[in-house]
Amino acid sequence: MVTTLKDRIRAARSGSPAAVEQHDQAPDVPAELADVKGHEQVEPAMNETVMAWLKRYEKDFEEALPAHIDSSAFFAAVRAVLPKLARCTPASTLQALLTCARFGLLPDEKHAVIKHEGTTAVFVPMAQGFVDLMYRSAAVDSVHVGEIREHDEYSYEPTAPAPQDFVHRPDLRKSKEARGDVVLCYAFAWLKGGARSQVIILSREDAEEIRDEYSQAYRKAKAEGRADTFWHTHFLQMWRKSAVRRLAKVVPMSAELVALVKVDDAGEAGQVQILHAPDLEDARLLAEAEAASVAAEASQDTPTPTPPRRQRKQPRRTTRRERRGRKQAA
Repeated sequence: MVTTLKDRIRAARSGSPAAVEQHDQAPDVPAELADVKGHEQVEPAMNETVMAWLKRYEKDFEEALPAHIDSSAFFAAVRAVLPKLARCTPASTLQALLTCARFGLLPDEKHAVIKHEGTTAVFVPMAQGFVDLMYRSAAVDSVHVGEIREHDEYSYEPTAPAPQDFVHRPDLRKSKEARGDVVLCYAFAWLKGGARSQVIILSREDAEEIRDEYSQAYRKAKAEGRADTFWHTHFLQMWRKSAVRRLAKVVPMSAELVALVKVDDAGEAGQVQILHAPDLEDARLLAEAEAASVAAEASQDTPTPTPPRRQRKQPRRTTRRERRGRKQAA
């Protein structure tokens, strides 16, 4: 019998449709949580009740979190977002948080966000979350994400060699208001070995097209006359994230980064996200394999020193005077 969230996830991975359909039903939910979704705001006492319920899954979170993320720091970030998830079912909240933990991201609105879509909690990786996973790939040296404002000095010449093809010189002595509205967002990466990636540049129109095509939540809200999706409330952050997501497709992608893209897509499509999140053991093995692959490629890039060629000793050429002397002697 499938009883726990972990068991249902395993069953779903094996192809059981019933498990996927039940992903929003919480196992062993205490009676005091039954009316959580009926409150617009969670009282402090209810916050503590939800936290106590989540603590029952502390071992699952500790197994999911990578070594560099302390569980206490993760739960501190969770406590801060619980009031925004008052109407969400406990099972969807648990699923979203476990998905966030498996990628080693904090739900602090910088690396990741846990938002609500009706009564369902959804994990949303932000631009910095994608950047963090790029750094973990062992192929990326640095990532730069920025926005160009109306009065900034910049130039972009795609046919010029990098890095002369793109220049952005903002006057940081001016306020953002003086620099004008954001007109472009961009992202690029410097790779190990000194090469630079393609520069991804998105206009506001580009970001709106991405939103309209891929965000089911935005389309649903628009049809219902609501303006409460993340594209409504955090447009600039989603614009920057869209540039970083496109950058992720042109830099060497780790298996973890590929999984994050799939999880993000699943969230936009209203699908079960945790089914696409990597297991801790799988992630460790993949990371080791990718590091070995990068090291092997680096060794091939290093030219093998060739031994110096031995120069054949050329016979000394005789002078005209020497040849005349030889004739006279003969």
